[in-house]
Amino acid sequence: MITKRACIYPKDIQRITGRSERYCRKLINIIKEYLDKEPHQFITVKDFAIYSGIEEEIINKYLID
Repeated sequence: MITKRACIYPKDIQRITGRSERYCRKLINIIKEYLDKEPHQFITVKDFAIYSGIEEEIINKYLID
């Protein structure tokens, strides 16, 4: 069974969107506010998919272990 990471980081979002790493860090904070998460909580692939409208399958193709 191949396991993928559950969390998504600014570098992952940068690869997906082509935006700067600084913008991606800001975007993660915006997503946390949108989903009513605490600052210490992580953003999952599913959370990013909900916010961005990009399918989870497409996001998973960009994740590097």
